[in-house]
Amino acid sequence: MLLPSEHPNPAELGERLRNADAVTADIMSDVIAQACRRFPSLGQSERSFRLERLLESGAWTDAALALIELELPQWQLRRIAYDEGEWHCALSRQRELPDWLDSAVEARHADLALAILNAFVEARRITAPTIQTSVPAVPQDTNPIYEPVLCDNLG
Repeated sequence: MLLPSEHPNPAELGERLRNADAVTADIMSDVIAQACRRFPSLGQSERSFRLERLLESGAWTDAALALIELELPQWQLRRIAYDEGEWHCALSRQRELPDWLDSAVEARHADLALAILNAFVEARRITAPTIQTSVPAVPQDTNPIYEPVLCDNLG
């Protein structure tokens, strides 16, 4: 399994998934190392044990769906469709909303498991917590045109 520091950019993982021809154990290892927080830390729960069995047997599509269930419990599979040689996968937080109101994450690929994994990685990227302080930061850029001027009216 790769260390998270080996691929610091989530867009790089998504690009790798889009360029792959089929899912391999290395690709699944990268996805788990970079996009999964719960699976490595769960120990031997029933869900993690099931996911490990799916990975060992090479059931990539089922493993991708299990990753979504485990890592993104608020997200649900909204749509899987095959059109013109590509699988289209959409994940959504609110599946009951009409398409035009929903902000679903969509991905496509010739391989079904890669389409699902790509949507998973994109949903994970969107839901990743951002580090923000409670106090807004002041920009430190100073423009040389603006210089402090003494404006006392002593007269």
